Amino acid sequence: MKNKTFWIFVLLLSSIISIAYSYTRFSDKEEKTVAECHETPSALEPEFKPTVENKFKPTVKAPEGMVWIPGGEFSMGTNIEDESLCNIKGLTKDASPIHRVYVDGYYMDETEVTNEEFEKFVKATGYVTIAEQKPTKEEFPTARLEDLIAGSAVFTPTSSAINLSDFLQWWRYKPGADWRHPEGPESTITGKEKYPVVHVAYEDAAAYAKWAGKRLPTEAEWEFAARGGKTGNLYAWGNDLKPKGKFQTNIYQGNFPIKDGDTGEDGFKGIAPTAQYAPNAYGLYDMAGNVWEWVNDWYSVDYYKSLAESSKTVRNPQGPSTYYDPSDPTDIKRVHRGGSFLCTDQYCTRYMVGTRGKGEIRSAANHIGFRCVKEL
Repeated sequence: MKNKTFWIFVLLLSSIISIAYSYTRFSDKEEKTVAECHETPSALEPEFKPTVENKFKPTVKAPEGMVWIPGGEFSMGTNIEDESLCNIKGLTKDASPIHRVYVDGYYMDETEVTNEEFEKFVKATGYVTIAEQKPTKEEFPTARLEDLIAGSAVFTPTSSAINLSDFLQWWRYKPGADWRHPEGPESTITGKEKYPVVHVAYEDAAAYAKWAGKRLPTEAEWEFAARGGKTGNLYAWGNDLKPKGKFQTNIYQGNFPIKDGDTGEDGFKGIAPTAQYAPNAYGLYDMAGNVWEWVNDWYSVDYYKSLAESSKTVRNPQGPSTYYDPSDPTDIKRVHRGGSFLCTDQYCTRYMVGTRGKGEIRSAANHIGFRCVKEL
């Protein structure tokens, strides 16, 4: 069993570590379970300068399912340092310092790409996602041939409260898991046509975007759109997680990651259909929670620092020229944004609009999707 699971961990390790954001900083003296780890981040300090939107508005009708994002100049990033997880500092340092960015206007999908939309792409092109492809001996030379089985990462709840430092307790490589079978070969997307497609790796998302005549957003475009023209808000809808006592996004409430621990106070236990909550000021749905979204930028832990050092407004940044993650220096990573239905104030509050995620480009999971943009 040890030999069989070794290649599986190799296959998933980059993605899962990225999903877990290197939350392995508990010391031996900090054996804290989720029941003991609650914290809600405070509002951002006033380090943000006003957002200045472009005035131009297209006279033509927006493409179906898309909205116009005016672009302009804004303050990007966050100064939240601990991001829950029992007051451990520094987890969001890759999203600081706050810096000024300008982006041109563009169209953006109102929602994450759905199963229904992705199925049209697959039927038209015959495309096969990475999760559906059998891993090769070239990719994993130490694996036995009988262990090279197509599949993907699936969230698997634990039976009881656990130490959050060991993320492998709630992630499993599931043979047969893919976009058509999000929980494994026994599952289906029948009746879930309006749910966001998951188990898509970066190149799967990029292939869909190209077929649709679109592209993946840059990280700057994604954050500008998520902020909805507002300045420095903690969330895509404001600074209160639950305005008037109501959740504005699909995240995890209850004891993470225990079986049946998600109370569904936000209306959903697990993934939700798209557009179940009010849109932000630009008419975009689910810019926080539900599923992570791939963007086009390479992931580099110190990219924001390099931009801020210029002391100038950066125009239409395309991300760093290469990837850099000292926690996994050999893995090729792109940025994720927005958090997912597994984000919780006990473990990962990356539904905060200025924070970042990351993922190995050929890895997927059942909480990762995407949306597209299109230039005028």
